[in-house]
Amino acid sequence: MNAPMRPVIPRRRLLLLAPVALGVPLGLTGCSGALKGPGTLDEARRAVTALTPRWRTRKGWTVPEVLNHLAQSIEYSMSGFPVLKGRWFRYSVGPTAFAYFNARGAMSHDLTEPIPGAPGIGGTLEVAKARLLAALRAFEAHQGALGHHFAYGSLDREQYLRAHLMHVANHWTEFVQP
Repeated sequence: MNAPMRPVIPRRRLLLLAPVALGVPLGLTGCSGALKGPGTLDEARRAVTALTPRWRTRKGWTVPEVLNHLAQSIEYSMSGFPVLKGRWFRYSVGPTAFAYFNARGAMSHDLTEPIPGAPGIGGTLEVAKARLLAALRAFEAHQGALGHHFAYGSLDREQYLRAHLMHVANHWTEFVQP
């Protein structure tokens, strides 16, 4: 009697999925953990509003740089990212990474990696806070189409909202409250 046939998984796909099956999000890790930041747009707005000049980051970017980076990400979701990763990435590794982050409820990535093609970030805390708050309001009010994420590919509105909130929460883990 012949053994039952096992599905054949192309080796390339197996190599892409193996790290996720083992709990390693494909080299996109930075710091990780459960959601420790804003879980809704209202919570995100309150958290941003509560920031004062006494807040610091553990390492890497300054608080205004982080806020501007977060604003860029939200703005680009509506207007389109300046540079996209290769098509193969946006249709394989990117969606797999997003699915992993979404399932665990937390994103982890290099917290000082700029958005590809985005201008430099900097400025004052008050200007950065205002920019991020405006981006959050604009996203909430946005009724048009959303652009492809530079890494995750096509995301619908709810997926983008989840990605933005996980992104904020991931960066919030670097903040030190006075």
